[in-house]
Amino acid sequence: MLKDTVRTGSYRAAIVNNGHLFKGKTVLDVGCGTGILSMFAAKAGAKHVVGIDMSNIIDQAQNIIEANGFEDVITLVKGKLEDTELPIKEYDIIISEWMGYFLLYESMLDTVLLARDKYLKRGGLIFPDNATLYLAAIEDQEYKEEKINFWENVYGFNYSCIKDIALREPLVDAVELKAVVTNPCVIKHINLLTAKKEDLTFDAPFSLMATRDDYVHAFLAWFDISFDCTHKKVQFSTGPHAPYTHWKQTVFYTPSTLTVFEGQAIRGRLACAPNMRNNRDLDIEITYMTENHPETKIHYKMY
Repeated sequence: MLKDTVRTGSYRAAIVNNGHLFKGKTVLDVGCGTGILSMFAAKAGAKHVVGIDMSNIIDQAQNIIEANGFEDVITLVKGKLEDTELPIKEYDIIISEWMGYFLLYESMLDTVLLARDKYLKRGGLIFPDNATLYLAAIEDQEYKEEKINFWENVYGFNYSCIKDIALREPLVDAVELKAVVTNPCVIKHINLLTAKKEDLTFDAPFSLMATRDDYVHAFLAWFDISFDCTHKKVQFSTGPHAPYTHWKQTVFYTPSTLTVFEGQAIRGRLACAPNMRNNRDLDIEITYMTENHPETKIHYKMY
């Protein structure tokens, strides 16, 4: 993730280039990992930064912070935010890189919202503060044959019972822009200053307008992130039109191929909820139809 220049460079631009927002302020870094965001905040002039992470990487983060001379400005805490007492009780700014695949898979957003409600001062800032999830449709015959239809004939044997399992597990991969055959549609916008944990369970309508005559083999999702509180807006996209990020895009293959004509709409709904057994996993349901294709509903699991 450190090598993801879009991700890390955007955070650096948002934090370091906005020193007027950080100078003399207290900052909480939720899920601090190696401490890179904490050091950006310290470099931007923060009075004190507290980074918290429950993984063992925080031991190396301590060494990194000392090696860079920030041990007097940055305090690291190992533990789960929900169960840990922090050395500072209120913070001017919360920073976090919480996003997962499909924005919400294995995401720490619920923890960031908890940190906001418990520790952020009135009028405080969150970096980033807005996220938007998009959906489009793609032509992907060649790869679908390789990933899904492969199971129909495995060295002469019928493995089709595996095909349904493979179909219901979304694929995280980089998709070329030329594969996209519809306009994108916003299916979820999250304002981190006002969002509630319940908002992470949603059911959203979509309408995807075909931009050419083609076939549709899958739906494609990606997200954009923005730091709207910054003086000069900083934002980045994880879509197929944008530079590569480690999040790539998320592909949801359809059971059958759709035929679409330019100007025709694919209408439907996307429902998303944390899995009951593990809230970092996702249960996703997509319902869709066109004027020449009956309504179809398929359940996907990201785990």
